[in-house]
Amino acid sequence: MTLYSCCLVLLLFTWNTAAYGPNQRAQKKGDIILGGLFPIHFGVAAKDQDLKSRPESVECIRYNFRGFRWLQAMIFAIEEINSSPTLLPNMTLGYRIFDTCNTVSKALEATLSFVAQNKIDSLNLDEFCNCSEHIPSTIAVVGATGSGISTAVANLLGLFYIPQVSYASSSRLLSNKNQFKSFLRTIPNDEHQATAMADIIEYFRWNWVGTIAADDDYGRPGIEKFREEAEERDICIDFSELISQYSDEEEIQQVVEVIQNSTARVIVVFSSGPDLEPLIKEIVRRNITGKIWLASEAWASSSLIAMPEFFRVIGSTIGFALKAGQIPGFREFLQKVHPKKSTNNGFAKEFWEETFNCYLPDGSKNSQASASFHKGHEEGLGAGNGTSAFRPPCTGDENITSVETPYMDYTHLRISYNVYLAVYSIAHALQDIYTCTPGKGLFTNGSCADIKKVEAWQVLKHLRHLNFTNNMGEQVDFDEFGDLVGNYSIINWHLSPEDGSVVFEEVGHYNVYAKKGERLFINENKILWGGFSKEVPFSNCSRDCLPGTRKGIIEGEPTCCFECVDCPDGEYSDETDASACDKCPEDYWSNENHTSCIPKQIEFLAWTEPFGIALTLFAVLGIFLTSFVLGVFTKFRNTPIVKATNRELSYLLLFSLLCCFSSSLFFIGEPQNWTCRLRQPAFGISFVLCISCILVKTNRVLLVFEAKIPTSLHRKWWGLNLQFLLVFLCTFVQIVICVIWLYTAPPSSYRNHELEDEIIFITCHEGSLMALGFLIGYTCLLAAICFFFAFKSRKLPENFNEAKFITFSMLIFFIVWISFIPAYASTYGKFVSAVEVIAILAASFGLLACIFFNKVYIILFKPSRNTIEEVRCSTAAHAFKVAARATLRRSNVSRKRSNSLGGSTGSTPSSSISSKSNHEDPFPLPASAERQRQQQRGCKQKVSFGSGTVTLSLSFEEPQKNAMANRNAKRRNSLEAQNSDDSLMRHRALLPLQ
Repeated sequence: MTLYSCCLVLLLFTWNTAAYGPNQRAQKKGDIILGGLFPIHFGVAAKDQDLKSRPESVECIRYNFRGFRWLQAMIFAIEEINSSPTLLPNMTLGYRIFDTCNTVSKALEATLSFVAQNKIDSLNLDEFCNCSEHIPSTIAVVGATGSGISTAVANLLGLFYIPQVSYASSSRLLSNKNQFKSFLRTIPNDEHQATAMADIIEYFRWNWVGTIAADDDYGRPGIEKFREEAEERDICIDFSELISQYSDEEEIQQVVEVIQNSTARVIVVFSSGPDLEPLIKEIVRRNITGKIWLASEAWASSSLIAMPEFFRVIGSTIGFALKAGQIPGFREFLQKVHPKKSTNNGFAKEFWEETFNCYLPDGSKNSQASASFHKGHEEGLGAGNGTSAFRPPCTGDENITSVETPYMDYTHLRISYNVYLAVYSIAHALQDIYTCTPGKGLFTNGSCADIKKVEAWQVLKHLRHLNFTNNMGEQVDFDEFGDLVGNYSIINWHLSPEDGSVVFEEVGHYNVYAKKGERLFINENKILWGGFSKEVPFSNCSRDCLPGTRKGIIEGEPTCCFECVDCPDGEYSDETDASACDKCPEDYWSNENHTSCIPKQIEFLAWTEPFGIALTLFAVLGIFLTSFVLGVFTKFRNTPIVKATNRELSYLLLFSLLCCFSSSLFFIGEPQNWTCRLRQPAFGISFVLCISCILVKTNRVLLVFEAKIPTSLHRKWWGLNLQFLLVFLCTFVQIVICVIWLYTAPPSSYRNHELEDEIIFITCHEGSLMALGFLIGYTCLLAAICFFFAFKSRKLPENFNEAKFITFSMLIFFIVWISFIPAYASTYGKFVSAVEVIAILAASFGLLACIFFNKVYIILFKPSRNTIEEVRCSTAAHAFKVAARATLRRSNVSRKRSNSLGGSTGSTPSSSISSKSNHEDPFPLPASAERQRQQQRGCKQKVSFGSGTVTLSLSFEEPQKNAMANRNAKRRNSLEAQNSDDSLMRHRALLPLQ
């Protein structure tokens, strides 16, 4: 069985070697062998395998100069390590490098060669097989390029724990260590690249893009990660297509149609150059321009795409490139390549032929095939279709530096440096094994591996714990996922003015180590859009919404397609494309354009506005008129009318009116806490003091006139001190209400934002409407009582109380305050204060005018009526009227009683009243003489009743000699001793009632 296995493995290895041939590999012996996988060709020729004969290996086509440079980087690194006295001394590294032709099948074919040799060594068949040409096991593989190829290779190598260090496979799927156990890489994974792409789109304020991805393990995961990042940034994707270099023409046409009809100008492409090339060719054929291409690292600097003839279509490309490294001596090494000198490199011959477009005749099949495939062919031909007649023979003396090819583009060594770093990573892992101290190793019990019999899995263990400093002074260590974290350069395609070639201008960088939001840097001054323009292209589904508007969702459309909606009042947006409008602060309101907030208009009943000025003038007018009346009363304080109106109470009444007019001024101006707490109590107490004075004054006169004979009790009861006490008690109740109000719920200044959006009304918050109701209600209660007494006193002598005018003033008071209640409830803002001021002024003017203006008029303009005789005459007239009514009532009662007794003759009661029926004085005097006589001798009044007229007369001459006159005289003399305010009782006492 063992012999059978040996033969089987040898057969497999022999077949594998024959399939490639000596010219299809680069191979060099050594103590330790490293494997290599590089895309020396871009693809394979399409060939229909009908299986009528033994299947042949497909032919690789379209030479890849960059792939050959990457291979040279591996050979250069190995030779540099072999010549190093410090790194792996006394050890020689060898290599076996194969061409993957950028396909999975060729890569797996080469990988089987590595695995087969390792399997032979693991079987230890030397005693059964005579293996004179023993080839050591491949302990590590450098490669491959594409993520899809590396995925297939990693699955196979992972079965045998052969470490694989890729230099260009960036798919994030390869970070899954459960599936890809032995995979490591010296290139950052696409996790960061997809994020960087989304950051660039956000930087240029684009939100409407299309995506294209290679249909493999590189394109699909990369574009999926980009979609996740785009969604977080509110970037919408118009279309998403998959491509492949093996897609048929119809599929390519469909993708091109989608691109042509899309309104998205930015296209994000996660693909390799070979996969993207057929699509770009069709786009160039249709001349679809005006698109911005965002290139992933795999094709951003691809020589297949970065061609001058494609530039008019893809000249606006912005792409990612790996950070360039420095490889000292590599330039000279590249220039030394020659088919005759590079005996270990089987790919050098084809490279020479492709570089100089000639052929090296050696009779080999490969030579004839290479002559039929040269740079620039768009379609591959079969291996047997070409002959050497297409190219001239090579001399072997051609100068490699005289031809410009991607092979000699060593200005920015990116992938080449990653290859160089991958080789050195393996070498340093071997160096750790070589220098391992027993007891401090990574294996069981601290043991070390034997460098002379090292196995692949041991190298993998050391690679996972690798930590060294590269030639650029940077730390190299693989993370837990086998990745190296690196930065990206951002490049922009320019057209060289010298030779018209496409050059890659570095316009920025992306630092994955920086904080989020600080990773991207772009120098916009270096970017040329379309090769010449500096203006950033527009790629949005909708035009930008200007400040003052926000984005409104359109139903059925992506979120990036929106309409611009004006911000509502009270909200603003100060940036372009605002998703929502911001509310202005409480004391601010949006301006006319809704681009900013301005302070709200402050409104209150100001001193400077016309309405406030008018109210102030009326209040000042009221104060002036009240002061004028007070001055008149003070000057004429000893006149009968002033005395008859209860002089002291009149002074207090005028003072209270001054307070009423003054209290209205507290309602004007910006409300402050102290004015709010002062104005309502000032108003309420002032009015109660005013009404109390009127009430006490009116009630006193009424009671005196209703009393038959004034007694000492009346004089004591209605003394001046008691009148002031009653006024104080009535006012004290209002003071108590105000104190309770201010203690429990004091009013305060209040900024009202609710009445009108753009205006702040500064008003007084009353604290308690109930307290305000009690204040006004108590005032109205006193006014109602006063109105009642004034109404009863309306027929008293007008010189004393002017009851009719007081009644009218109370009616005005009630009308004003009854009207005030609905007006106060229906107004808002500054007009609330205005309504109350108007009510205070109207009520105050009503009281002032009705009570005092008539008296001032008599005092100033009718002094003849301001005499003691006029006052006495008025008082006597009232007394006679009362007496006459009483006499007539008794007379009517007696007459009715006499009639009921049998018709006895009625007698007229005797009195000093003379009655005349239906005749006048036969010799009347002139009116002036009559008035003079009445003033000298007495008063005479006529009182009309239902059956006739009664003339009442009263003489003020010397006392009569009869007894009744004496009694009346004594009574008069006793009453004259009272003060002027008691004249009412004195005059009434003069009237004899029989």
